[in-house]
Amino acid sequence: MNRSVLFDTETTGLDPDAGHRVIEIAAIELIGDLPTRQVFHRLLDPERDVPEDATRIHGFTRSDLLGRPRFADIADDLLAFFGEDPLVAHNAPFDFAFVNAELARLSLPRLHESRMVDTLALAKARFPGLPNSLNALCTRFDIDLSERTTHNALLDCRLLAAVYVELTGGRQRGLELDSATLSDLAVAYAMPANRTPRLIAPTGAQLAAHAAFVTRLKDPVWLS
Repeated sequence: MNRSVLFDTETTGLDPDAGHRVIEIAAIELIGDLPTRQVFHRLLDPERDVPEDATRIHGFTRSDLLGRPRFADIADDLLAFFGEDPLVAHNAPFDFAFVNAELARLSLPRLHESRMVDTLALAKARFPGLPNSLNALCTRFDIDLSERTTHNALLDCRLLAAVYVELTGGRQRGLELDSATLSDLAVAYAMPANRTPRLIAPTGAQLAAHAAFVTRLKDPVWLS
């Protein structure tokens, strides 16, 4: 099945061209748009100050990040995790710009925009005129936000993975899975315990209608 990677960053500010840096990056592997257990997560020393305005958003101070690896120390591992696959993010141009600025400092090739899947753009197309922040989408899809007291790249990835499943209709792929498999998927999504995937079973009338339809097909594979 197709692989992609969903990722999120936290930064010292809003503009990489003004010298702001990545302080946290998290990524989750997606197979067929569904999250697996493969996760990449690093806190980073930005090699500069962390303004108070940024700390109020993500909670990290300069002292919290001292001694952490620099982006240069984790770049190879990050790029290996990304592979050559599509990259999913919410307001993806922001995250691409910061990662590309970090890669440029190391004279490494930039992430090409052709790999970008922007869930904010997907949400705006599906819900035009409505708020489409991650918080708003979680509320709309009844995804628990109780742990999101500050921005956190790994938690935001897990929430966005659940949102992405909803935006892409991914829940329907669970129709044929048994409860044990669905339980494993729920763990992979890192969903709260009170958020249980829903099995949808056809009614007797629906099964009968399907059986009648199949008999009208020429050499149906269901009967082979």
